[in-house]
Amino acid sequence: MPQQHPIGLYLKVWAYLFVLSALSYMVDYFQFQGIVRWGLIVTLMLLKAGLIISIFMHMAWERLSLVYAILVPPLALLVLVRIMLFESDYVFWTRAIFMNGGG
Repeated sequence: MPQQHPIGLYLKVWAYLFVLSALSYMVDYFQFQGIVRWGLIVTLMLLKAGLIISIFMHMAWERLSLVYAILVPPLALLVLVRIMLFESDYVFWTRAIFMNGGG
């Protein structure tokens, strides 16, 4: 028989998602700019995604091996993308210095 979770838990998570969405809206309303704006947007987005994944997708109650199987590959891809960003900067600046103008 599948495990039943109390409806109150889902209502709390819904309320948290509502508050986080309101905060996301407030970032635009107060016209934050630059790194502060994007830092707040990304932080609020990650918090909302974490709530959705852990509660509504039931990852909070899964075995640790399943959580690792689902979360580790995207995290590894993010690390590899970051490494590629460093390499692309190196290639860009190398071309700019040695080829007079970047290619």
